[in-house]
Amino acid sequence: MGLLSFDGGQHDLAVEWIARALRQNPKAEYLKNLGAALQELKRYEEAAKAFDKAIQFEPDSAELWLRLGNLLLLLNRDHEALLSYQRVLQLKPRDFEASSKSGVLLHRQGRWEEALAHFNICVAAQPKNVAILNLRAIAHRGVRNDEAYLSDSLRACTLDPANAESCNNAGEALSSLGREQEAIAWFDKALKLLPNNPTILTNKAQAIGQLRRLDEAAAIYSHVRTLAPGNALAEWNLALLNLLAGDFAAGWAGREARWKIPSYSASYPRFQKPMWRGEEPVAGKTILVHVDEGLGDTIQFARYVPMLAARGARVVLVVADALQPLMSQLEGVDLCLPLSAGALPDFDLHCPFSNLPSVFRTTLDTIPSSTSYLPRPTAESLRIWEERLGPHTRPRVGLAWSGSIAHRNDRNRSIPMQILTRLLDADASFVSLQKDTRPADGVALARRSEIADLTAHLTDFAETAALVSCLDLVVTVDTSIAHLAGAMGRPTWVILPYVPDYRWLLDRDDSPWYPTVRLFRQDASRDYASVLDRIRAELQDFI
Repeated sequence: MGLLSFDGGQHDLAVEWIARALRQNPKAEYLKNLGAALQELKRYEEAAKAFDKAIQFEPDSAELWLRLGNLLLLLNRDHEALLSYQRVLQLKPRDFEASSKSGVLLHRQGRWEEALAHFNICVAAQPKNVAILNLRAIAHRGVRNDEAYLSDSLRACTLDPANAESCNNAGEALSSLGREQEAIAWFDKALKLLPNNPTILTNKAQAIGQLRRLDEAAAIYSHVRTLAPGNALAEWNLALLNLLAGDFAAGWAGREARWKIPSYSASYPRFQKPMWRGEEPVAGKTILVHVDEGLGDTIQFARYVPMLAARGARVVLVVADALQPLMSQLEGVDLCLPLSAGALPDFDLHCPFSNLPSVFRTTLDTIPSSTSYLPRPTAESLRIWEERLGPHTRPRVGLAWSGSIAHRNDRNRSIPMQILTRLLDADASFVSLQKDTRPADGVALARRSEIADLTAHLTDFAETAALVSCLDLVVTVDTSIAHLAGAMGRPTWVILPYVPDYRWLLDRDDSPWYPTVRLFRQDASRDYASVLDRIRAELQDFI
């Protein structure tokens, strides 16, 4: 009767009859039928329990594990669903549905390598499945394999030229590879299929911005904001363009959109106390200034801490662990805690580091640009580093050539260590400041006896500050070393991509943030070799 009721669409009655049969004779087949009937009634929790019980009778049934996984997925119990699908794959290693759904769940968690392994199985089984190709393409992007990202996206476009997602992915991949002009053509194809799509328009504007067509990019972001009021990414990108162009008033205000971007807001703690935005007096109050962006950002905006203390606030800092020994000695700091500390003292207000320029209403003309605002290293630490470096018979030049690989613009701002060999015939003593060396760079560095590598002693930024203080010049890409050396007032030459981070502005060889910094920029050719040739000529004069 239960099956007859089920086949007749009478699922409530089927549940009643099957439950009665189970009381007389509990077995897997009845539990599976009960789960199916409950699922039709959208009683997913009960259905999952029925399949779970069925599995106790037939633990090696791939079908039951798959059905359970699908129900757990409907219940948003992703971790348990993934475990169920993994069990299916133990029993049927090339099951398409379990592989694809495992890939999707791993994809959601950013576990890109694992997701790729599953999507590879799916593509092998169904090489013309455009949806799976698009998912694998995004996973390739996650592991920063932009060539594979492009390859899968173009393959999907060939299979289905009317698929806007594939066209957009191709554009994104080309943008990541620095081929913005080609990327724009693909974004235009996607927009013909999905006119006025905010995501595609935003991607197109980013590509146009990388060509330094800033007015065009800004117009598109403004259009997106009209189409989708509150679109956080468009607001954020427009803010960065404004800052890059020197319009700090619009830029700082627009950066508030970052709190609506999940990946950003999730990285900052949810404090019960209010965020300080500069309106209310802070005299007599404890204000927590908390890290919210990178190491370089913390160093750059630490200049505001003494100004905050001058308003009568008790200032407590929370910074990345590597910065804590250095920042604890900063003027105006009452307490400096490493991010790993966890427990915090009582405070009245909190403020993210990167909000400080905004709350102090910073313009190009009011940047607090002291030659040096970081604490000077101790005499003992300087003595130790002088001993490590040996006789100071030639100018000492520190070198840093790459930043964090996780940085969204790393492809443009970091350079291969091998390019720096153009400098090494100069009559100077070269010292590596590159703490995290990538494998290929490590091989190149090991072959260059001209560069002293003492980075094993750089246990934190206080040690790096002491080393930098013993150098005559620092040559670096846009990374935390640039900010550290600049904030210490050391002569610093920063190598910049054609479109740099907003803080370096455009078309100038100096920095209003750091008086001792010189900027060496790529031209439209995006060629770093020519930039290094210019630096080499300037280095000869410096020596």
